[in-house]
Amino acid sequence: MIKIICLGKLKEKYLVDLVSDYANRINKYHKLEIIELKDEEDLEKEASNIEKSIGVNDYVITLEIEGNELDSISFAKLIDKTFITHSTITLIIGSSTGLSNRIKNRSNYKLSFSKLTFPHGLFRGILLEQIYRAFKINNNEHYHK
Repeated sequence: MIKIICLGKLKEKYLVDLVSDYANRINKYHKLEIIELKDEEDLEKEASNIEKSIGVNDYVITLEIEGNELDSISFAKLIDKTFITHSTITLIIGSSTGLSNRIKNRSNYKLSFSKLTFPHGLFRGILLEQIYRAFKINNNEHYHK
């Protein structure tokens, strides 16, 4: 399973539609669960809420600006390789204030899509598109250019 933990809810219809479209595409390859948690002002309270959604054996990927940058093919390889040893990959998108050090320390892999800052909802769509692209690449299907 792929689990995405997000802080905050999507409000804009076009972002809800974008996320829904890619979630449906991904579900044809693998079970996907998106967990929306409440944005908290206190990072430690937020961390406690996030930890409740992480399984003991989950492979955790935190999305961090300081993380490793990968191209799409390398990201696809990371997903493919990780599923050999873990049944659940949990990706965590922090709030506008970031992630607590407790969550960062729980992370198995720190991933950055860019040094740029993205709107939360749009980034969720970008992440789902890259996960979908990873499955297309790993299944040798036409999509990736």
